[in-house]
Amino acid sequence: MNLPRLLLAIALILPSLASADENFLGYVRGAEPLPENVKELYQIVTARTDKGKGTYSAFDSKTELEYGVTDRFSVAGAVLAQSVHVSGLIVDGYLPQDNSSGFKPSGFEGAMKYNFLSPVIDPVGFSVYYSLTYSWLDRHSGQYKDTTTQEVEFLFQKYFFDAQLAWIGNLVTETTYAKRAHINGLDPNVEWPTIPEMEIGLKIGTGLSYRFIPSWFAGIETVYETEYETEVGQERWTWFAGPSIHYASQSWWTTLTYFPQIKGGGEKFEGQPDDFHLIEKTKQEVRLKVGFNF
Repeated sequence: MNLPRLLLAIALILPSLASADENFLGYVRGAEPLPENVKELYQIVTARTDKGKGTYSAFDSKTELEYGVTDRFSVAGAVLAQSVHVSGLIVDGYLPQDNSSGFKPSGFEGAMKYNFLSPVIDPVGFSVYYSLTYSWLDRHSGQYKDTTTQEVEFLFQKYFFDAQLAWIGNLVTETTYAKRAHINGLDPNVEWPTIPEMEIGLKIGTGLSYRFIPSWFAGIETVYETEYETEVGQERWTWFAGPSIHYASQSWWTTLTYFPQIKGGGEKFEGQPDDFHLIEKTKQEVRLKVGFNF
């Protein structure tokens, strides 16, 4: 890019830099860093519904504060909460009994992000994101389950057409250690193993976000995810894809994403629809994100 075009691109992006690290998409994470000494508060709520049998709905909440230590390095901490409602559906090892609970604190997360290449200046932006999460509630059943997860994410981002279009790509590795708590009075015919287990996961995601009028962006994103578990090898795989809408001002932004499952495989429960994985996933998710800079 020659100097005039570079200056034009920077001028177009500068309004966004006041809220840099805004999330254009709901599930695919951008490589843009948070500026030095800038703080950003995120509230993320995800609704997960419909397993094709019985009644199932769950809500996940993540309240996160991120701080830009330098123009390239940021740290973040988050508090997690959730609610789960399941009835008429028993799945060995995953959904041991009907359960209905309001929002409860469920865990904590710490994260850091380092930007190696800037999406604004370099041909392709590149960052590495690391997170460590501890939770004491199972996000699928709502039962007590100690879970420690670490993720390493490789984040890519590139602007086109003088920053009117953004492409974002992710490659994520995940390792999880989990141990279910004993459930008193559980039906002895239902499996709920309490021995520790290890899981390794891989996620690949990509998406596009297009600014169609000032401050408004329309996006499309997709994520393929697979997981390998101690006892069963490849436990599951899923492919989700859906649209996002994003609004940004200098002080705050919001993103709404509808994310249906396109296809899935691996372990299944009796009576579930074919061509989906619905033990750990649902037929669709809806995610709302709001971020405030200060």
